Amino acid sequence: MSPAKKRARSYDSAKIRKAVLAQFGQVRDAVLTLTPEQLSAPTRLGEWTVRELAAHFTMAVGAVARGLEMPEPAKHELPLLDWPSGTATESGAIADGTRELAASAQPSELFARTTARIEEVLREAPDTRLIPTRFGAMTLADFLVTRTVELVVHTDDLNDALPGLDVPYDRQALAACTRLLADALAVKAPGASTEVRIPPFAVVQCVEGPRHTRGTPPNVVETDPLTWIRLATGRVGWRAALDDAKVSASGERADLSKLLPIMG
Repeated sequence: MSPAKKRARSYDSAKIRKAVLAQFGQVRDAVLTLTPEQLSAPTRLGEWTVRELAAHFTMAVGAVARGLEMPEPAKHELPLLDWPSGTATESGAIADGTRELAASAQPSELFARTTARIEEVLREAPDTRLIPTRFGAMTLADFLVTRTVELVVHTDDLNDALPGLDVPYDRQALAACTRLLADALAVKAPGASTEVRIPPFAVVQCVEGPRHTRGTPPNVVETDPLTWIRLATGRVGWRAALDDAKVSASGERADLSKLLPIMG
């Protein structure tokens, strides 16, 4: 995987740490109220039930503790902006690991164990500490930003599977997830002919073509954070979002259908 050419934006590490813990806590509190019937409900994630989805939350967050408990890698291998596009390469292994974890213990046990481990390791570990991941060595600070994506995307999956559950989104986690996926689009389609607006969290320029310098850009895409996240992860298709008026697009270079999803 070649390093991303675009430099990643800065994230406030203290806020990201709090956001990861807050979003994980909100999911945990919701999952612990679910009945066996609800845990057996299907999700939009292929064969995964809500039980598998719940286990995946603990696997995604538990990866922080597991990485910090392993020897530190010798070098930094994976820039933050390369992470979204790289996730598809390990989708099969991630799915297998999730199913095995879900079968190994009850959700209450998995969440209790993960909560204790993550809170302990985050008290001491520095941002610059390198940890091994499925995709290459990352700094802890960068890896925690990727955890906001995992948590927010799958919180949306959980809410979709169980209408009325309405697990809330931590604002900082939602912002970080939105920004990382927007910046990943700019890496995938470098340029400045199209402006993608995701208020209130992100604005990026992308797509090759004439650079806009003043006034209203000729090519503009605008949507809300959750719709953008669903587009970027393939939960919603481009045409469906347009038809449902969830996204507006104006200009000949405002069609992002061939660039989405960003994460497989």
